[in-house]
Amino acid sequence: MLLCGVFISIFVRYNSTMRKEILKKVKRIVIKIGSRVLTCDDNGLDSALIGGLAGEVSHFRKKGYEIVIVSSGAVAAGRKELGLGDRPRTIPQKQAAAAIGQSKLMRAYEEAFAGHEIKVAQLLLTRDDLANRLRFLNARATIDTLLDCGIIPIINENDTVVVDEIKFGDNDNLSALVTNLVEAQLLVILTDIDGFYSADPRTDPDARLIHLVSAITREVERAAGGSASTVGTGGMATKVAAAKKVGKSGVSTLMINGKTPGNLERALTGDEVGTLFLPADTSLNRRKHWIAYTLRPVGRIIVDNGAREVLARHGRSLLPSGVVRVEGKFDRGACVRVCGPDGTEFARGIADYSSREIELIHGRKSGEIEQILGYRYGDDIIHRDNLVVL
Repeated sequence: MLLCGVFISIFVRYNSTMRKEILKKVKRIVIKIGSRVLTCDDNGLDSALIGGLAGEVSHFRKKGYEIVIVSSGAVAAGRKELGLGDRPRTIPQKQAAAAIGQSKLMRAYEEAFAGHEIKVAQLLLTRDDLANRLRFLNARATIDTLLDCGIIPIINENDTVVVDEIKFGDNDNLSALVTNLVEAQLLVILTDIDGFYSADPRTDPDARLIHLVSAITREVERAAGGSASTVGTGGMATKVAAAKKVGKSGVSTLMINGKTPGNLERALTGDEVGTLFLPADTSLNRRKHWIAYTLRPVGRIIVDNGAREVLARHGRSLLPSGVVRVEGKFDRGACVRVCGPDGTEFARGIADYSSREIELIHGRKSGEIEQILGYRYGDDIIHRDNLVVL
């Protein structure tokens, strides 16, 4: 396959050195542990494996690294108690399984880390907790305090109350958002295969492991398949998407097999284990990353070709004169999609005016805003500091 050949032939000679150089700069790490890693064949929690991972994490914690864990496994741990042989089919079933399993999961972590004299703390989040700027900052302050006290935060989605409107979708996505939240320098994704392959190794015998991905292109995204698991919710595509998100903030991602004893320690010391995803050449600041990937857009602003050109190529603000129409109902301060004349989204930002107000002032000059509305918040529909070109 061309994809595999390009990555291997160009980058394999530099892979080991590059990893060590990247790891030298790392102090704070987010480690995402998937359900397939944490569970046994009978879908119960694998206490021995959790104990092994706790030992490896504790080793690096005592060496001065700050580590945050994003852990799946609550639903898988609790579903047996409900008599479910497969993944819960309804939201109430999932919420009930999570309510039972979360305490089991935390007890397993507490017991595993207690053997290394390290304490852990539980944080349950919904997308709303990170989309609200004040709660976002409060969550970061809580995690910073825990890390300062030598305690390892263990984060999971609050599945007991979550609904589609406020759910992260999967813990791969959550781990990417947490990496931005805590300003970590590395994301490590523990899964049940050895890394990123040129094709699905479960179905394609010719699939080859790619140790280094220099850029997440469309070819890389196409090579990522879906989930083959009845336990977890994320497949390779969601892991690649998470690596792409953290890469936009200048952070690398390591994807490794979490079921292989010692793999985490080998990976964090620079051995060529799993797949290393390099960050994007240009990165977003933390606020723009939050706008692009944490906030949920609630409407669309369609702009003309001239405005698209100015926004995409020159980093300007969106003015009323460039707006063709507005779709959806939203208030001032909402996150909205910015789309070209063909309806394709190319940017995202926080609107300085509501949809009702934009309907009145679109296509007009900024100097006319106060005359039309009777007041003005500013010249821009979206200021450039609140606009992200995707």
